[in-house]
Amino acid sequence: MSIYDYAVDNIRGEKVSLENYKGKPMLIVNTASKCGFTPQFAGLQNLYDEFKDHDFEILGFPSNQFGQQDPGSNEEISEFCQLNYGVTFPMFEKLEVKGSSAHPLFQYLSKEAPGILGSKAIKWNFTKFLIDSNGKPVKRYSPQTTPDKIEADIRELLKNDASTPTTNS
Repeated sequence: MSIYDYAVDNIRGEKVSLENYKGKPMLIVNTASKCGFTPQFAGLQNLYDEFKDHDFEILGFPSNQFGQQDPGSNEEISEFCQLNYGVTFPMFEKLEVKGSSAHPLFQYLSKEAPGILGSKAIKWNFTKFLIDSNGKPVKRYSPQTTPDKIEADIRELLKNDASTPTTNS
């Protein structure tokens, strides 16, 4: 299994196979528009600007499961992200990221990259998953980990991915 086995709807409601991102390292983030961590959108956009020319992607997945901090429609969320933070990285439809109704992608990520003390549950908005170019989660970051603190890991991943041939399976 890898993230390429999943499909999600983008923020406009169009089905997207994550296989479209095959061969690209990425950061997957569950987001919210009305959270204390919402300013991390600026840092995420900075990371995207810094690394997008190196085939690095950031995928944002809004969720309203934590304190009802993303109650808006997908259109409102998209507009908020673009107007307030200039977000140009791909955003997807609001979905559930924890519990029995979590989207299968987030069930997979939670299982493959557990949090502190082996916890599988996503605890809050802006949990981040670093994914290698083979679609495998390599690291999970807490909501408190700001995007600038992930930059060195992204550089290392890009360096390692450049020296490791991707497998086609």
